[in-house]
Amino acid sequence: MSDVIKTDICVIGAGSGGLSVAAGAVQMGADVVLIEKGKMGGDCLNTGCIPSKALLAAGHAAHNARTASRFGISTGPVDVDFAKAMDHVHSVIAGIAPHDSVARFEDLGCTVIQGEAKFTSPRELVADGKTIQAKRFVIATGSRAAIPPIDGLENVSYLTNETIFENKTCPDHLIIIGGGPIGLEMAQAHRQLGAKVTIIEMMTILPKDDHDMVDVVRTEIEASGVSLYENAKTQRVELNGNQIRVVIEQNGADITIEGSHLLLATGRAPNVENLGLDDAGVAFDRRGIEVDARLRTTNRKIFAIGDVTGGLQFTHMAGYDAGIVIRNALFRLPAKVNHSAVPWVTYTSPELAQVGLNETAAREKFGDNIRVVTWDYAENDRARAEDATIGFIKVITTPKGRILGAGIVGRQAGELIGIWTLAISQKMKIGAMAGVIAPYPTLGELSKRAAGAWYTPSLFSEKTRKIVRFLLKLG
Repeated sequence: MSDVIKTDICVIGAGSGGLSVAAGAVQMGADVVLIEKGKMGGDCLNTGCIPSKALLAAGHAAHNARTASRFGISTGPVDVDFAKAMDHVHSVIAGIAPHDSVARFEDLGCTVIQGEAKFTSPRELVADGKTIQAKRFVIATGSRAAIPPIDGLENVSYLTNETIFENKTCPDHLIIIGGGPIGLEMAQAHRQLGAKVTIIEMMTILPKDDHDMVDVVRTEIEASGVSLYENAKTQRVELNGNQIRVVIEQNGADITIEGSHLLLATGRAPNVENLGLDDAGVAFDRRGIEVDARLRTTNRKIFAIGDVTGGLQFTHMAGYDAGIVIRNALFRLPAKVNHSAVPWVTYTSPELAQVGLNETAAREKFGDNIRVVTWDYAENDRARAEDATIGFIKVITTPKGRILGAGIVGRQAGELIGIWTLAISQKMKIGAMAGVIAPYPTLGELSKRAAGAWYTPSLFSEKTRKIVRFLLKLG
């Protein structure tokens, strides 16, 4: 017979969401069992956010060295040691890993089980030969790279985000299928580190982002030497000697591309298999686990958070979900998710950040009953000083100034979007941003200037001029 463990909260999955629930719950006095069949830290630490940003940092460093002459600095030829760049990636992972480790969570008071979890009934599961009975369960099993049904794919070797960071040799020619954030970030990093790169996208790149801002990213990606095929369908892949041949169809014509490595970046699939969800009374489909606004599954004693729900697949969303679950599971508060102010960033250079409604979505919802203001990086003194003038900020409001959304494409866009996230979450009006005192010279002035531009039509109107002239006549 297996050991029986009775606990308050059982968390399945030690990625960012699961770890947040476990750490929060145990420190608030709950008994917690944490189950993970793979690496602690999940996708974000080991194969996602952290390694991709570390590799991008290496690529950007190489690019900055090559282009230093624009500041009057001569560096000579830049030599890239790709293996050492990957060593940097793994050193970053290793530096963060102790924070997510088994030892740390056991020190916090969690019972950590390293094994595969499977529900056997609506109130219990088994893992590593143990039976766990809990008052509440939290499924945080995340997602994995989705493998598209491409003819011939089973006959070639390919990479995903789960394997590409183990590659220590710079590809001669990296072919990437998928033009979302992962595809674009890996394209730019590898191009800057010396690889030839081709991106194939069946629609347009970054389809969820503001089209005007995507145009800026597209221009910079192509200017760096990346070949981009949009609205292109991948027909088949095959081996040609030691090369991988990809045949695509674009505008009615077949095009053949050959490369040394193939990366699939075609989206994510939720990890719902082999969990015994039917036995647990949890409804799910290929898109993920069904949850309500309180993140409860169809079994009200079981919650699901993060990528496995098929919603917004960002690490920060998993962390946000964790807070909702803790309020519901521990404090019995009917907390509900609110996605009106969720930011996301694509970490290319330039970065592209968005929060709230973009212009297209705002027009679909409100028609022409919106106002749109922009401000260019080229009008910012700090951007000029750093030769980072590519990009702009766009803000969408109601006619009365309530902020509906903001997007930024340019240097440090991911850092700059935070203040707009706060503004939208607190239902602020544009005047609050216009009244901010921004230190000079900073890129942060972009937000203030964009907000100020909202008032330009009325502030410098003929009506205002008449009022000023009248008041001046009074002495």
